[in-house]
Amino acid sequence: MKPETPLVAGAIVVLAGAVDAAFGELPNVVHPVARLGGFVGLLEGRRPLDDPRRELAYGGVIVGTTTAAAALTGWGVARGLRRMPLAARLPLMALALKQAFSLRGLVRAGAEVRDLLEADADAGDGTAVDAARESLRALVSRDRDLAPPQIVSAAVESLAENLTDSVTAPLLAFAVADLPGAYVYRAVNTMDAMIGYRGEYEHVGKIAARLDDVANYLPARLTGALLCLLAATKARGGAARAALRAARNAADSPNKMWTIAPAAGLLGVRLEKPGHYHAGEPERPLTPEIISEAIALIWRAGAVALTLGAALAAGLCRRRTR
Repeated sequence: MKPETPLVAGAIVVLAGAVDAAFGELPNVVHPVARLGGFVGLLEGRRPLDDPRRELAYGGVIVGTTTAAAALTGWGVARGLRRMPLAARLPLMALALKQAFSLRGLVRAGAEVRDLLEADADAGDGTAVDAARESLRALVSRDRDLAPPQIVSAAVESLAENLTDSVTAPLLAFAVADLPGAYVYRAVNTMDAMIGYRGEYEHVGKIAARLDDVANYLPARLTGALLCLLAATKARGGAARAALRAARNAADSPNKMWTIAPAAGLLGVRLEKPGHYHAGEPERPLTPEIISEAIALIWRAGAVALTLGAALAAGLCRRRTR
């Protein structure tokens, strides 16, 4: 498969970002990630239930089958499109890459929670808070029986954490391994979201969860560094770094606090999952306005990540074609 030129590789990332910002996500009925989730769900529904070792082995089958399917899909799409003239190939490759990441969809989910909390503040009858708790489903898998300040915290934490999953990591995977890399990363992240947590999926999802930790190890740290850089431009770099130092060893994940802690320091709030972790100092109350500021932060960070992703894709492409 003939590689792209460096200029085209960078342009694909930039155009994919523009498509995402302008149009957002495809409907679930045709979205590749939703179809991938359906495939994982089909495999998961047939898992053995009587033996942890068999569950673990079957979890490996799910991971192997799903990642192979994602890699082959990415390879096939890229191979087919590279037979086309540049005028057709460039927008279609950008559209194909866009399916592996989502910036607008991420901030839209946060904005929906914010809008419902603001509506409840106006109405005061509690119904909008219930709707806000339900809207958190798009962002978190934790218990959503939360008071409004805790809803704000959960939304901001998830916006920060998912900046890695939804933007930085798939763009880095594309730069390193082209469309197959981006699709494999999305498959790994989808499996982790569906089966990679404790409880009934403790054994069948263990491999998926560990693989997701590995896949996000470098992207999470790069995203955290990016947030600290943005904090420095707002004269809050010290607060972001202090939050990161205080919280990076206190998480129930090796990656999440690398983005949650700098976001807490930058926004001047304390973000907390009770009984698990906290980050930042409570300089300001957790109001819906904090979600608005977090959304603006995610847009800025996502734009920088796209720019850097385009530069990295072009640079690595140049090295491969020498």
